Amino acid sequence: MLPPVAELEQTEPVRRAGRPVRGLRAEVVEGPDRGLHAEAKSDSLTIGTAPGNDVVVTDPTVSRYHLELRRDASGIVVEDLQSTNGTGLPAGNQMAFVSRGSVPSGTVLVLGRTKIRVDDGAMVEVETLDEDRFGAIVGRSPGMRALMARIQRAAVTDTSVLVLGETGCGKELIARALHEGSARAGRPFETVDCGALLSTLVSSELFGHEKGAFTGADNRFIGAFERAEGGTLFLDEIGELPKETQTALLGALERRAIRRVGGSGAVPVDVRVIAATHRDLRAEVNSGNFRQDLYYRLAVVMVRVPPLRERPEDIPLLVEHFTAESGQTERAAHILTAELVAGLKTHHWPGNVRELRNFVEAALALGELPRLDEGAGNRVSSFAMDPASVVRSTYHEARSALLRDFERVYLEALIAHTKGNVSSAARLSDLSRTHLIGMLKRHGIEPRRGN
Repeated sequence: MLPPVAELEQTEPVRRAGRPVRGLRAEVVEGPDRGLHAEAKSDSLTIGTAPGNDVVVTDPTVSRYHLELRRDASGIVVEDLQSTNGTGLPAGNQMAFVSRGSVPSGTVLVLGRTKIRVDDGAMVEVETLDEDRFGAIVGRSPGMRALMARIQRAAVTDTSVLVLGETGCGKELIARALHEGSARAGRPFETVDCGALLSTLVSSELFGHEKGAFTGADNRFIGAFERAEGGTLFLDEIGELPKETQTALLGALERRAIRRVGGSGAVPVDVRVIAATHRDLRAEVNSGNFRQDLYYRLAVVMVRVPPLRERPEDIPLLVEHFTAESGQTERAAHILTAELVAGLKTHHWPGNVRELRNFVEAALALGELPRLDEGAGNRVSSFAMDPASVVRSTYHEARSALLRDFERVYLEALIAHTKGNVSSAARLSDLSRTHLIGMLKRHGIEPRRGN
């Protein structure tokens, strides 16, 4: 039953404010599309041949999703999306290729036969939330307030949303917030982890199967699409979805109907789909691992979740939040002191918010502080040898965390060995200097000045 009109009129909207940020501008200065330009209305801008990019070029040597420009504290960040011909940065008579790194305004980038100059744009206002939480999402940093405002806007629509972010950053919380803030809130919320299922079982889990459809199918099984009828279907780690299932999923989204495995008739479904992945699906489209038309269907609205290391100012609030959830605030006051919480801001948090939650819960359960990895020499082995960390993670999460730790340990040892000389480190590691600098910045490793 709907509430009385008087109650509806008393509902207060979520308050939003604005945050000024410097925009971005890109102009084609050489190539088939010379003179083409675009200015971002936010703090990011994409370039490629596929529709949907901010700068859509016709040069066939440019990939569908070639690169993304973003702005952070270091300036203009250039990220190549695993393009075929790479993103070049002229250096005298040579060319350095950028995987991810910061460049100054006015830099000319080479994309195939096209050259593009990237510049600072005009100031733009990014909408932010006044509150420091939306649903179960908690944060007071500017990036999180902007993210929560975007989620609040997207929630009231019925469009598909793609959530991008590292493992442990809270992608499922965001999916639930989108569901609970929508008109579908009273209907089912179903989750399918595409990375945790055998490829032979994904179609059955999504679409269901009829009795006798395959060996072991002793009864009819209702899939996630039908279980989520009228509500929301959350497809976690959508980047792991097999190619053949991608085709079936695209058909279900276009026709708003599914066919059970072994079935002959179409079953109409009314479901909103929210997908999430730690991969950049644009790079997966470029490599041919993900269907471009399915990407269009899923990424009507894109939400990017910043890793915890990029928003350390949120850590005290998150610790307070996890402590309140535990109901042990008195005990926490003796263990999680203000000095300790301040110190937690310097940790890298490869497991993001999930790792911080586990730390707080372990501290309260044990009555003492669990060990945080502090030395480079211990970081890789600590995750791999800790059974508790492993069983709290999926295979893909554990693998990604271990690889991130390996990369950081390798870079720290490399920089220490070369005494901070980036040029020497690049030669020794067989990495381009620009690529190496981007990796160092990503892990917060400071090389020697002037190198």
